Amino acid sequence: MFESLHYGTMISTNYRLMIKNEILGIIMITTNRLTIRPIEENDWTAIKEIWDDFKNTEFVIYDNYKDTSPESLQPRIAKWEEATRKGKEHMFFATCLKGETIGFTSMNIVAPSEYEIGYGYISKSQGHGFAKEALTAILDYMKELGATKIHAGTALKNTPSVALLKSLGFELTSTELISFFKDDAGNDIYFEGGNFTKNLALESKIK
Repeated sequence: MFESLHYGTMISTNYRLMIKNEILGIIMITTNRLTIRPIEENDWTAIKEIWDDFKNTEFVIYDNYKDTSPESLQPRIAKWEEATRKGKEHMFFATCLKGETIGFTSMNIVAPSEYEIGYGYISKSQGHGFAKEALTAILDYMKELGATKIHAGTALKNTPSVALLKSLGFELTSTELISFFKDDAGNDIYFEGGNFTKNLALESKIK
């Protein structure tokens, strides 16, 4: 398990502590309230709660269907853990509050030094700024890894997600019509999706 690993170098900044395993290259990030660590296989129950919560919201039509049965989800999260440990092309992080996993973040490479971000949080944890706090630290970590751009996609009508991305410095770059579901007549249900980008390289130059 992640907690049993031996950690080496400790790097301190003004808002978090990063503990790096020099051999495995694994990072644990601690913010004021949260701990962010690589995803573990047993996080599948928390992710099940996140995705099941999302199915009960008005925003469910804005994302593809997630099978949350144990038979499907457990091996999926095990693959997330394996991918994260293998390298930096596909990384999955758990956000923890007092030892409880309340959210996750994915980073998948889409071009040299460019990644696409995904995230989700348990509904009871929303509205407290946890997502922004965690993603701010993760984006800073991605910058240290040499990432230059982070891309994100969300429905423009998913106002909480759009507001979060804008608060993190993402800018809307384009829109497109997307459909994940069909109506009773078998017709696609389209919505306007927004493509957002955060330019980490530009931020580094400004600083």
